[in-house]
Amino acid sequence: MITDVVIIGGGPNGLMLACELSLAGIRPVVLERLPEPGDEPKANGLLGQVVRLLDHRGLHERLTGEAQPPRANTAYFTFGGLGLDLSLLEDSPVHTVAVPQRRIVEVLTERAAELGVQVRRGHELVGLSQDQDAVTAEVTGPEGTYRLRARYLVGADGAHSRTRKLAGIAFPGRTYDRMTVRSAHAGVPPEWVDPATGVLQVPGFGAVAPFLPHRTETGGFSYAPLPGQPPLISTTEWDQPATGTPMSLGELRASIGRVLGAEVPLSPPGGAGPHVLRRLSGGNTRVAERFGDGRVLLVGDAAHVYAATGGGPGLNLGLQDAANLGWKLAAEIRGSAPPGLLASYQTERRAAAERMVLNAQAQAALIAPGSDVTGLRAVMAELLGEAGTVRRLAELTTGADIGYDMGDPAAHPLTGRFAPELDLRTEAGPVRLAELTRTARPLLLDLTGNGSLSAIASEWRHHFDVVTARPRPGSPAALLLRPDCYVAWAADHLDEPALEALRRALRRWLPCAGR
Repeated sequence: MITDVVIIGGGPNGLMLACELSLAGIRPVVLERLPEPGDEPKANGLLGQVVRLLDHRGLHERLTGEAQPPRANTAYFTFGGLGLDLSLLEDSPVHTVAVPQRRIVEVLTERAAELGVQVRRGHELVGLSQDQDAVTAEVTGPEGTYRLRARYLVGADGAHSRTRKLAGIAFPGRTYDRMTVRSAHAGVPPEWVDPATGVLQVPGFGAVAPFLPHRTETGGFSYAPLPGQPPLISTTEWDQPATGTPMSLGELRASIGRVLGAEVPLSPPGGAGPHVLRRLSGGNTRVAERFGDGRVLLVGDAAHVYAATGGGPGLNLGLQDAANLGWKLAAEIRGSAPPGLLASYQTERRAAAERMVLNAQAQAALIAPGSDVTGLRAVMAELLGEAGTVRRLAELTTGADIGYDMGDPAAHPLTGRFAPELDLRTEAGPVRLAELTRTARPLLLDLTGNGSLSAIASEWRHHFDVVTARPRPGSPAALLLRPDCYVAWAADHLDEPALEALRRALRRWLPCAGR
């Protein structure tokens, strides 16, 4: 059996990649070893730049059930358990969607089906080999073992990726073996919760704001009253003795007592579940030595995992890996990719993964126990009174500080960054820029007001979409967006050097452009 792309793993990252490839005209086959989607509670939402990405694909409304665009958190966030006052910022980069991972899988499964993606459940990769033309996957399915030959194979099969291991790609990093995290869905005394703010008032300790981790000298505590489910309560401790007994609410209560120095009664969760009741010892922060080997590529947790940091970084980065890889791999398969396009996937996304390592390590240092860390936190708290520091840490945590090298040292400040929020006025009426990128095609946005880009738009009209809109104060004169919604070129004034820079960007990033 022969196909263009086989994706190993039918979780969020594999399904997102399948959708991106399909939008680019490639129909992949997704192999998922589980016969049915799992209901084990995992990530509880999405944070940061990935929320805006999903909006640009029309998936934000499906996930939230709301027609409104993503709304930034302008109040309060944390970094390493320290408060970030987002009200100090004119425009907050913190976007969140509180939705469980199983719902993300449902939405992406529905979208993949609409796009004609074939998902084979109960099919597991057991071996692979490759030559200069294709990859051969050995697969075990409900009817036995078979071989599937594809031009490319992508591993989206998680932290213990069999794809990565079979391809012989090393997974260096650090293991945090001192840390124990206990989590459970549980009820708390309702009279302890402020109905207006959601703050949990713990007698003998004080106020615990929802969703914001609290660090003490002996550990960490968080209280997350997620919509539609019982509160998720977690503790973090260090150097706990190993235990072989099953996790229980009693064990979590004892841990809370050690961390907060106060008792918090916990009652069994209501509702049908599934409910969290788990103990995790240790953790890993690792980045694959390379994100590909020949015709085998990696995305998501198969390429990077993180410990000791909040915000679900693996899932947030993985979905963006998929958006970065999909259009590049499709162009390579069609034979229309400019030189080096597919290689730029590893260059760009490995740098983003390493940036998240820095985030994870810094937050791990700030939540560690000990009086010396307490002193460090006191100094950091002083710095967090400055808007510039708050912005730097908020952008680091959310991935909003990622900027790709587009090859132009004199580029516009927007170049290499994710598309800005723009409300446009076109002949057809008002539209958000995010609504123009649902097809995942390159987009040239002409805001000159006089059609200055008409000649270039005509020259390459088959290779990208062109939208002309009336300019707004402060907006650039024009933007070129790659399919992953990153700005490949921008200009405030369309003089000849700017137009020549646009032509270079077209030749570098657009499939078929100038060929």
